[in-house]
Amino acid sequence: MNGFLFPHGNENPRNSEGSFAGLSDGRILFAWSKYTGRNWKDHCSADIWGVTSSDCGKNWSDPHLILKHDGLNVMSVSLLRIHSGKLAMVTLHKSVVPGREDFPDCRPMFRYSEDDGMSWSDPVDIADVPPLYLVVHNDRLIQLKNNRLILPATCHRYGKGGKLLPGIGIFFLSDDEGKTWYQSLGCCYPPETLATGLQESGVVELEESTILCWFRTGGGFQYKSFSSDGGNTWTHPVPAPEFPSPEAPLSMKRNYRTKELCAVWVDTHPLRRIRFDAPAVTMGRTPLVLARSRDEGNTWTNHRILEDSPSHGYSYTAMYFTDQSLLLAYCCGGTPDCECMLQDLKIVCIPG
Repeated sequence: MNGFLFPHGNENPRNSEGSFAGLSDGRILFAWSKYTGRNWKDHCSADIWGVTSSDCGKNWSDPHLILKHDGLNVMSVSLLRIHSGKLAMVTLHKSVVPGREDFPDCRPMFRYSEDDGMSWSDPVDIADVPPLYLVVHNDRLIQLKNNRLILPATCHRYGKGGKLLPGIGIFFLSDDEGKTWYQSLGCCYPPETLATGLQESGVVELEESTILCWFRTGGGFQYKSFSSDGGNTWTHPVPAPEFPSPEAPLSMKRNYRTKELCAVWVDTHPLRRIRFDAPAVTMGRTPLVLARSRDEGNTWTNHRILEDSPSHGYSYTAMYFTDQSLLLAYCCGGTPDCECMLQDLKIVCIPG
């Protein structure tokens, strides 16, 4: 699929996971993790950069620096225009813990802007806990109808030798536009059959104020859980057979025009599966599929393959609806130029 490509290069070994937001003058801002130096791996040097578009994503400006890292790196940005009009931003900050160099600290930080991203508030530590490894997927911050902010996260404790233990789904809530945060009463524990646990969760508000949460797993499907009290407590996570998937994340948002839900993920359904011996660079993350639901996620239809190259992988999707189209941004690296599919990034515009 044609689109606007952010390829890696010298001194920029990776461009990956980002998020969109609308600006007050009608432009669209896209921010992403831009790696610097010579290494693309997760703990290496990265900053948050941005581009803008004044034609609904057909063309993009020259990039500009939004946020520079002050530790190992800053990545996995979420942008959200909250109800008060402020532009909110969540980023993951990684840093070395003195005396525990093999156990980096990873935590989400919250900022807001009142001038469309020209300047940002001081950061708020969302977790406010001792050194820990908390993972937040890009483009995950949401606001409920009652104004509550919800940020889904995965907590990984450290085991022997610095190995990350299976992920536990936790949720951070704010009732004052991000000034203060607290952890929900309930969390989601993985079944023992999931070796890596519940990872890279996302949430969407359904009708009657129910919240759907989904998780990346290594169990052949996404898993799902529900909350009926604003994210305070959650049902036991169970497989979501409507989303057959390898160990790769899913993204979902509501189209504000049609009210339908749209989901994008790597689909392993037999009718859509790509049968091949995938090169290691792809991480097995193909094909990338879009589907829609008009009944609050009970059924999914109109499945469409967006990308199916056997030599590329696709993941970490950001979604943004305009008046005419759906903008998607996702990692798209592959052979012969990449060591990992995370190194290249693409923005595409889907009409309708």
